[in-house]
Amino acid sequence: MELTVASYNIRKAVGRDRRRDPARILAVIDEIDADIVALQEADMRFGNRASVLPKDMLKRHGWHAAAVAERPHSLGWHGNALLLREGIEVTGTCRVDLPTIEPRGAVRADLSVGGRRVRMVGMHLCLTGLRRREQLRTVIEHCADEAECPTVLMGDFNEWLPNKGALRAFGGQDWTVLSPGRSFPAHRPLGTLDRIVVSDHWRVSHTDVHGSDLAAVSSDHLPVYAHLRLPKAGAEN
Repeated sequence: MELTVASYNIRKAVGRDRRRDPARILAVIDEIDADIVALQEADMRFGNRASVLPKDMLKRHGWHAAAVAERPHSLGWHGNALLLREGIEVTGTCRVDLPTIEPRGAVRADLSVGGRRVRMVGMHLCLTGLRRREQLRTVIEHCADEAECPTVLMGDFNEWLPNKGALRAFGGQDWTVLSPGRSFPAHRPLGTLDRIVVSDHWRVSHTDVHGSDLAAVSSDHLPVYAHLRLPKAGAEN
């Protein structure tokens, strides 16, 4: 079974031109041609925390969102949302509180894809290094209850150091930290802030940053993606 997963901090759909343009964000997502997308900053920060991507527009583009929202007008929780292509079944969802001074959280969806159970976790980590490490440890511990489930963690990790800093939380664990490339700021990428981490069940065919002309103006982050393959049970290749 093969999947393309992606992570995208959409900055509340506000581009470099300071215009809020949800159609432009969805056009970028369509360019990636992913099956599952973790979004950050998908909801407004104040008021009723309404989604910046109209749900009818999502449906027209062939997406549905995992039910992780706490508020009726939100797409996600603390801005984190998981978009799924039609046909991917959601068997369970939950929200994961992350230790921090400011409101932060991760969202989890258990899915059935091609008859296989997989888990997706989206997150947006803190700006403080010590807190980021604590947050990743919390997510890892949350996933440890069912270690046999193929899992993908993705989001804006806010970690500038490659395979160092907070990413050391994965040391000694059965995880592979992918480094798609520099994704921030979108117009002149310098930092590898956006990450995808996979459990050892997966085989990685390809990973990269989606740096189209449209993506360079649609948000302050570029999307990152990975092509993954889940071998049959008992198969090594």
